[in-house]
Amino acid sequence: MAVPSASPASRPSPSARPAAGHTPSPSLPLSSEGGGPSTAPNASAEADGPAPGRPRPARSDAAAGPSHTLPRVRSARTDTPPAAAPAPLPAPAATPRRDPRPRVTELRLSTFARHRGATFPVGQVTLFAGPSGSGKSTALAAYEALARLGGGAGLAEVFPDPCALVPEGARPDAQRRRGFRIGCTAEGAEGPVRLDLAVQAEPELRVVGERLTAGGLVLLETALRDPSRPAVQAAWHTAGSAPVTRAPLPDDRLGTALLPLRVAGKTDGQRRVLAAAEQMVVALRSVFPCDPRPDGMRAPVRTGSGRLLRGCDNLADVLWRTRAECGRRHGLLVDAVRTGCAGPVVDLLAEPLGDGTVRALLDRGDGRRTELDRLGDGELRYLALALVLFTGPGVLAVDAPGEVPDAMRGLTVLADGFDRGLDPGQRAELLRTAVLMGERGHIRLVGAVSDASWAEAAAITVVHLET
Repeated sequence: MAVPSASPASRPSPSARPAAGHTPSPSLPLSSEGGGPSTAPNASAEADGPAPGRPRPARSDAAAGPSHTLPRVRSARTDTPPAAAPAPLPAPAATPRRDPRPRVTELRLSTFARHRGATFPVGQVTLFAGPSGSGKSTALAAYEALARLGGGAGLAEVFPDPCALVPEGARPDAQRRRGFRIGCTAEGAEGPVRLDLAVQAEPELRVVGERLTAGGLVLLETALRDPSRPAVQAAWHTAGSAPVTRAPLPDDRLGTALLPLRVAGKTDGQRRVLAAAEQMVVALRSVFPCDPRPDGMRAPVRTGSGRLLRGCDNLADVLWRTRAECGRRHGLLVDAVRTGCAGPVVDLLAEPLGDGTVRALLDRGDGRRTELDRLGDGELRYLALALVLFTGPGVLAVDAPGEVPDAMRGLTVLADGFDRGLDPGQRAELLRTAVLMGERGHIRLVGAVSDASWAEAAAITVVHLET
């Protein structure tokens, strides 16, 4: 079993908001203990709570506000005692400015592959560290799955082998059903918004429960009522003439991603549901899984969209575009390549060939050039990851929400095997670049490494996993 320990440990705790209550609906129908669906109304799980529109009880782990004491005032003696003056009150504590950009700050794997009851913090730069088999890649796969579901992908596309994600030894229920549960928290202008999803893997793949919660209020809840129908019954917060609205939703899609198409936004309650759903969807959609493959980066490639693919095979085509479009970022990339590649580096070029292809080269100065096929695997992976960190959604092949202004969205890079093939200098430089770009607010990195001792001194989040 994975035993997570995070540094620093950041667990968001939502603040309670009052709301009108109504009759609760059944709990999220997957048991985190056995991994199989449970349709009993009293089944409890980590994500269980009241139905849409009903407030949760106050949490005991809510962060306490700072306590202030009046300062001691010492007055000098004078011939004529001055009139008594009230002691000055302390200046109010500065309220931290809430970052309005939607971003995932917590990943929950209640029952998913080897993980049970696991909660992982996600910061600007997060490294999952542990030996082989500890679940690092599984955690990143869960993050990517939520991102694809948030973009509207179907379950079969996201989980081609769902039975492999059911925890080993999970017992089926009376209907021989087994499944898994995942979720996350996204923060932004609406505060912490929680998403919890229950998926049935056997005997057929389908959503059996989903819950969207903000401020202690359940805004959306779905449940599988009739297994013979390809739909789940959904109820979302309305706070109008009726406390909730009920309607069927497809059982192969994330209901949260469908809400903007179903909710009219006529009442305050509906607008609150829309704002929370949009925050979650925007936080999930801007994700770029990246695993550079050096063998695919050595040969010339055909010119195309100029958007970097997951394996970075078309790196030369992207360089052909970015070198002309953004000289400043290209200069930063060249500086990084100069640090991480052997020998002198004056520039990083893309050269078109006569057959409609383009190749990438290192300009060594004095007219000497080196084609990428002469570089080592570590140099190529370093070059590709540096390019990813210095670019943005317009250059990477990601499903960025076009209706959201650039200043209000970020990009999360998922890098499994982040340190694979890199020497100590290369990985340190990439981590420094990731921290720098993270501080600017538009790039977040979630990576997996076998050992994070080399990164402990950096201001990042490290999640240690054990077998």
